[in-house]
Amino acid sequence: MSALDERIAKFPARRSGGISYRESGAGPTLVLMHGIGSSSAGWLFQLDGLKGYRLIAWDAPGYGESEALKMPKPRPADYAEAMHAFLGRLLFKDVVIVGSSLGGLMATAYAAAHADRVRSLLLLGPAGGYGGDAKRTNDRLKQFEELGPEGLAEKRSPTLVGVGAPPIALELTRWTQRRVRPDGYRQAIHCLGAGTLELDARRFHKKTLVACGVEDVITPEPGCKAIAKAFPKAEYRSLPGVGHVPHIEAPDTINALIREFVS
Repeated sequence: MSALDERIAKFPARRSGGISYRESGAGPTLVLMHGIGSSSAGWLFQLDGLKGYRLIAWDAPGYGESEALKMPKPRPADYAEAMHAFLGRLLFKDVVIVGSSLGGLMATAYAAAHADRVRSLLLLGPAGGYGGDAKRTNDRLKQFEELGPEGLAEKRSPTLVGVGAPPIALELTRWTQRRVRPDGYRQAIHCLGAGTLELDARRFHKKTLVACGVEDVITPEPGCKAIAKAFPKAEYRSLPGVGHVPHIEAPDTINALIREFVS
């Protein structure tokens, strides 16, 4: 077992219904929603380093040990309802949600549909969705069929981190990419393809922060700034020196940002 495996094992996966998740801490509840090539383990540096909160990092349907959704081509609203059922089972009714990449698309769908359960929303490099563009969706599916989880880990992971990212950031990014489940990943691509985050953003009228790495080439700053403008009450923040997964590349910076936002 590697040193990284040992760190992740400190936060074993639990289950609630058909959803697996990792948790740590005590205090106000923060729900962490990962991106398309990640999992609950991608929030390791928050689970391990962000104190004073109860952190709940879910594995989206089809990820980790979570059951896949029943429909072959789910939409963001389908993941939102899975999250609603999950949080209901855990009796959480007042949460702050932190979403990364595709997790931001899912988080916004949930916040728009269940704003009474969400105190505020923090999005890191949110994926805006393809708005029903079938070609982009099919191209992404084709890429996955060509690469598979191992190919994602080796070829896509380096594009997710900034130039100066520490080696552990790339190691954790590859760790999660290598373990994606094909069924869950394909469904997540359909979610991305159907999504239009900016439309859901208009329906959430509470405190929101959108942050993006200056070196993010996956969801670059112009798109993230447009997403921030779509929310009625959002602030935008640039994150110098990091790429698409700032919570992995610069956890101290992101943990401080989360503390500032929640307080």
